[in-house]
Amino acid sequence: MTALEKDILNVLNDDARIAPKKIAAMLSVDEETVKNAIRDMEKSGVIVKYTAIVNDEKADDSLVSALIEVKVTPKKKEGFDGIARQIASFPEVKSVYLMSGAYDLAVFIEDRSLQQVSRFVSERISTFDGVMSTATHFILKKYKIEGVVTEKADADYRLSVQA
Repeated sequence: MTALEKDILNVLNDDARIAPKKIAAMLSVDEETVKNAIRDMEKSGVIVKYTAIVNDEKADDSLVSALIEVKVTPKKKEGFDGIARQIASFPEVKSVYLMSGAYDLAVFIEDRSLQQVSRFVSERISTFDGVMSTATHFILKKYKIEGVVTEKADADYRLSVQA
């Protein structure tokens, strides 16, 4: 990856809506060079998707988010990749990561209710060959999403505690 491509990615990571013309001005290069670099990174899979970061609480989104820790026995010739691909194929699954530590895969999912998440874990993930155990953690509140703080700090929003 070139230094220019890294610079372009840094700008796009901060705000993916910035036009190539503005990126070119920021980096002191030709607009066509920026367009070509972006197109090449999209084709090669360096840039996977452009998206908006949404604060679900403010958007009145009623989806339930959860992190599922999954311990697996790696499959012969596939390792962790095969089961990770199987889990990733479900539309409820937002992200799957191979982890070091106490569990092997971190699976982030969203569904309509706590029951739907529970059913997804018990009827889908836990039934895969090689899954040894799961632990589900429901996400109660998101304070920071993809590097962006979701709430502006008020002067003092804590409740008073009286004995």
